[in-house]
Amino acid sequence: MKLDPFYLIVDSADWIERLVPRGVNLVQLRIKDRAEPELRSEVRRAKAICAANGCQLIINDYWQIAIEEGCDFVHLGQEDLAVADIAAIRAAGLKLGLSTHDETELETALAAKPDYVALGPIYPTILKKMKWEPQGLARISAWRERVRPLPLVAIGGLNTDRLEGVFAHGADSAAVVTDITLNAHPESRTREWIEKTARWR
Repeated sequence: MKLDPFYLIVDSADWIERLVPRGVNLVQLRIKDRAEPELRSEVRRAKAICAANGCQLIINDYWQIAIEEGCDFVHLGQEDLAVADIAAIRAAGLKLGLSTHDETELETALAAKPDYVALGPIYPTILKKMKWEPQGLARISAWRERVRPLPLVAIGGLNTDRLEGVFAHGADSAAVVTDITLNAHPESRTREWIEKTARWR
């Protein structure tokens, strides 16, 4: 399986509606702390927008809703993985991405036979408080050898100036949140990411 090198992560269908039509091929919908009906509505909107634009949609955490709404990809953190019904996810035909931050988590992730593995944070990140120190580029190379032939996603503190190093060390895809969503001009920043990742596409 091949992932697009530009992996956008946003927290609403509004963001997806705003940015996906500009050429985004891969997006994760990561919503926290919403009521189930609202979550379901967001997933449905996101799915329709992505389908209309040929964009791969990945649902974060809410694997039951992803199954029920006919989505085809879910991403789980380690805590979610521990309680998720992986057999049900597989039976529904969903692909699975998993987050990792250390060797123990990587072993846990690989045992679940995911479709890709994410490593982070590569650099310091303002998105959320992390108990892990920044991994650095060398850790990408180490993970590359461990997860091969699965795609490897790098996440955490990435911007377009850091892409060369991330891909040179073995990442297949670079995930981004705040460099776009906190940018004064998210649409133009999205276009810059698409252009800067073109040679790895």
